[in-house]
Amino acid sequence: MNHSFKLMTFGCKVNQADSTGLRLLMQQHGFAETANAADADCLIVNSCAVTAESVRKARQTLRSLRRRCPHALLVLTGCWPQAFPTDTFEDADIIVGTKEREQIPVLAVQRLAQRDAAPCHAVVPYLPKGGEAFSPMVCADTQRTRAFLKIQEGCNQFCSYCIIPYARGRCRSMPLARLAKEAEALEQQGFREIVLTGINLGFFGLDTGESLADAVAVCAGREGIVRVRLGSLEPERMDADMIRRLAACEKLCPQFHLSLQSGCDAVLKRMNRRYTAAQYKAVTDAIRQVFPSAAITTDIIVGFPGETDEDFAETLRFAEAIGFAKIHIFPYSPREGTVAASFADQISGSVKAKRAAMLAQVAERCARTHLSAYVGSTVPVLIEGRKQQNAQSFFQGHTPDGTLVKIFTENDEKGLQNSVICVTIESYADDCCIGRPALK
Repeated sequence: MNHSFKLMTFGCKVNQADSTGLRLLMQQHGFAETANAADADCLIVNSCAVTAESVRKARQTLRSLRRRCPHALLVLTGCWPQAFPTDTFEDADIIVGTKEREQIPVLAVQRLAQRDAAPCHAVVPYLPKGGEAFSPMVCADTQRTRAFLKIQEGCNQFCSYCIIPYARGRCRSMPLARLAKEAEALEQQGFREIVLTGINLGFFGLDTGESLADAVAVCAGREGIVRVRLGSLEPERMDADMIRRLAACEKLCPQFHLSLQSGCDAVLKRMNRRYTAAQYKAVTDAIRQVFPSAAITTDIIVGFPGETDEDFAETLRFAEAIGFAKIHIFPYSPREGTVAASFADQISGSVKAKRAAMLAQVAERCARTHLSAYVGSTVPVLIEGRKQQNAQSFFQGHTPDGTLVKIFTENDEKGLQNSVICVTIESYADDCCIGRPALK
């Protein structure tokens, strides 16, 4: 008997890549995906544990699914059960963490055949000092234009606010031989761009004696792949040799998401980040020297315990000085199980909200500067599809530096999907540029 499943994903792009791998595994085991939870025999929740709020949402989803679909098999996986295996998961029939998720289809088949069986708690802990191999799950997305390929897992950094090392284990990397096969398969499926992702992507190869530049070179070596893009990076791995090697790859997109978290050295130290603001700026300067058109984006946490008004003012000044193309702003949220959660000098919610709003103003100014610089220029855009908004139809894609572009044309322009075209930028909006196909 064939069974159906529905998969719900919380959290980051790495979690989304994991869900894609799990989706393929379920299908390989004879499960058919359905869009309607009420039609599914098996409901899978891939959880996040970065904040207490993300766990609350996953728990709430499980309760809702149990109430609405009482006869379905409920599977909980992801960072929540891995980081907090002793939590209560009263609504789940199968509990699996981030390790050995490839067992989920097998466990689901067994459990569906024994509906009265007790819940299966199958969370396997990571080795304290690492040493595990890279997960064998297929990790590529399936949007046919851009493929998100997870090549690195785990983190060794132990930032004081972060639960990820407990939820994902230590750093481990996809072997280059397997990466070559994955890149070839993506090319054969018609993908034009590969986005390399990981929990701590810059640490790719730490366990194998290789580097991220090696991974980029492998993907760029496929003729049908026209772009290679990087996910989030830690600045301390971007040394001069790494930047030089990345610059040698013509297919590498000049988009660098370098996690900052704070522009104040005192706060960075309490966060247990491994760089200073000056060192971070030196990295961005080095990148811009060899990638003059690079877009640098970042994450910043506001209201970290002990952050004074002057500390935050330093971050504002620093963000403005760097000129980020985009800033993702996160008010600090205490996470049980992390060092920072026990710090005595927690910041009030109202202060965090005020600081987030102030940083948002800086982010908006920086984004406008980045987008406005495109007006009047002609840039290559990889077309990802046609969209409809407010009765207007347009194509949509991204420039090499990751800027979203909406392309309006009077013609149907058949065959544009999955192709790179030159676009003349005429204006910009809050989060994108707007243009038309350049005259030939």
